[in-house]
Amino acid sequence: MGNRRTARTPTAPHGRRPRNAAELTWTHLIGRRHEDRAIVVAVLTDADIRSRMAAHEAVAWMREAILAAHAGRLRTPPRVATDLGDGRLVFTTGALQGEWFGYRSYDGFDAEPGEQVVVVHDWQTGTVRGIAVGNELGPRRVGAIGGVAVDALARTDATTLGLVGTGTQAWTQLWAISAVRALSSVAVFSRSEERRNAFVSRASEEFGLSVNAVGSAREAVEGNDLVVLATNSPTPVIDPAWVKDGAFVTTLGPKQVGRAEFGPELIDRADLVVTDSIAQTHAYDPPFVLAGTPQHDRLISLGEVLADHVKGQTVVFCSVGLAGTEAYLLNKLVS
Repeated sequence: MGNRRTARTPTAPHGRRPRNAAELTWTHLIGRRHEDRAIVVAVLTDADIRSRMAAHEAVAWMREAILAAHAGRLRTPPRVATDLGDGRLVFTTGALQGEWFGYRSYDGFDAEPGEQVVVVHDWQTGTVRGIAVGNELGPRRVGAIGGVAVDALARTDATTLGLVGTGTQAWTQLWAISAVRALSSVAVFSRSEERRNAFVSRASEEFGLSVNAVGSAREAVEGNDLVVLATNSPTPVIDPAWVKDGAFVTTLGPKQVGRAEFGPELIDRADLVVTDSIAQTHAYDPPFVLAGTPQHDRLISLGEVLADHVKGQTVVFCSVGLAGTEAYLLNKLVS
């Protein structure tokens, strides 16, 4: 049969054919042959990611990935984008030396919510090991990287969290942080009262935490040990004076010149400023919000923090996206 594909049509529970892609879980595999060898490729959906990737595992795997990148074993070039007229197709790529290479692709079109694709290949043969289709893997790896940063840099007795934003990124940060710190309270703010109340209800039930909606960003920030900014705001959403001494702050939203949820003043508030990818901060277009400023020169990598056990008191973590980490997670899940 050579390289000819011999995939079978998966079946849903009780033998019926699946009605939609959501029912095609990784137990439904693509079978084919490559150079007279049987190849099985796992195809994961969002349901698989949610059910099979525990927060503590994801954080541990991202810690491994960050250290591998720092050591030069994990290649993590900045993301690239292709201009397709009315939108873009964006790729983040990565390779773990001698083991695998892979990529994530997502679009910049107006279609919502869209879907991302993550693919990981075997280093030796180039054959595909696994594919993830959907929108869960990307945000959960961002959350897990945030969990690594909190675990490495926040005080060990940090128990109170303030969230500004109630979208997917805020959710996955809470998912990961709750795996590395015993949270006693979570304060949540977004401009939409309906969205923040829904977030509080879901988080209280799923995590069993004391989660409360508050009426302003200031209430979410002041006095809390941990602060997460996860908005789509083009202008700063907090006053740095609200951040208490010794707090840890993550910023996830827009961070480009002319469109950023924080400004250089937040960096001035911190005595340590960390990012997951310094290379990515140089590749932004429009430029990174701190480009050409003394504040940018203060950035150190999360890999350096982990390898050299760097510590700080008041810390800001600028999450920009470490390439290759989506494929790293996918490889772990299908290995």
